[in-house]
Amino acid sequence: MMPSFKKYIFNKETLSYEVSRPAVSSRMVHCLLLFLLTIGLAVFYLWIYTSVLEKDTPKTTLLKKENATWVSEIEMMNERIDRYADVLSQVQMRDDHIYRSVFGMNEIPASVRNAGFGGVNRYAQYDRLGKGGLLKQTVERLDVLLKKSYVQNKSFDEVALLSKRAGDMALCIPAISPVNPDVPDYRISSYFGTRMDPITGVSRSHRGMDFAMKAGHPIYATGDGVVMEVRHEFYGYGNSVIIDHGFGYKSRYAHLDSIGVTEGMKVTRGQCIAASGNSGRSTGPHLHYEVIYRDRQINPLNYMDLKITAEEYQRMLKDEQ
Repeated sequence: MMPSFKKYIFNKETLSYEVSRPAVSSRMVHCLLLFLLTIGLAVFYLWIYTSVLEKDTPKTTLLKKENATWVSEIEMMNERIDRYADVLSQVQMRDDHIYRSVFGMNEIPASVRNAGFGGVNRYAQYDRLGKGGLLKQTVERLDVLLKKSYVQNKSFDEVALLSKRAGDMALCIPAISPVNPDVPDYRISSYFGTRMDPITGVSRSHRGMDFAMKAGHPIYATGDGVVMEVRHEFYGYGNSVIIDHGFGYKSRYAHLDSIGVTEGMKVTRGQCIAASGNSGRSTGPHLHYEVIYRDRQINPLNYMDLKITAEEYQRMLKDEQ
């Protein structure tokens, strides 16, 4: 071991040399300076490590690792949201074009299905987070998915309620001929589609079927419903009746001679409502008949069987009544 060096001073009282001992305050100052120097060196080392060498501290490394784990979990959650959104989109499509269509219900507007959340910023607490607002975007998508699911659930409730009235719907659909299909009594003078206008000679769309027959022939309601409109005009449809059958269906009977119902009156399938005539814009006595579904005319021939006999038709009317 190396010999330790000691400092000696001469004591005049004892006339001898004694070991010199530093004062307590001096030792404290030395310790404090040593401590500060150590702290300074540590700070300098940390600055070199993080700023110059661009290294992360152990705590920063741990936090980054945890953050990467959470980001990965959120991204996986977004992938699941994508799958759920696709499934919900297919359900919405079937609901609009099949379930609601079958019962004559209008489609749910996109503005209702895709409605957001108005008012104050519901997601302000996520604005301070990084990663391009990934967490905020995910929370927003979850809320939208929840809202769409709620709208779809309400739609299914409406469809389920109407499905319980399926029997009523079967009676309301305009599903029979408006005239007794006795061949000697009538002929179909115009079908649904494009035809040559009998007055102007110009090709135009014909939105119904024309049954040519003598004036005074009985006209029957083709389904249960309520008389929505009764009109008496010199031009156009002439004397006409519109019946609202519900479930999105209406039927129009035009160019009539006389009308036996009034607006607001309930009618049943097979009930005589009018007599054929030659009123309005017409070139001869006939019935112009339309089937209207969700405010659009469709081919009436798809809703009737003209091959049944007059006797079968009469029996059917009695059964309906």
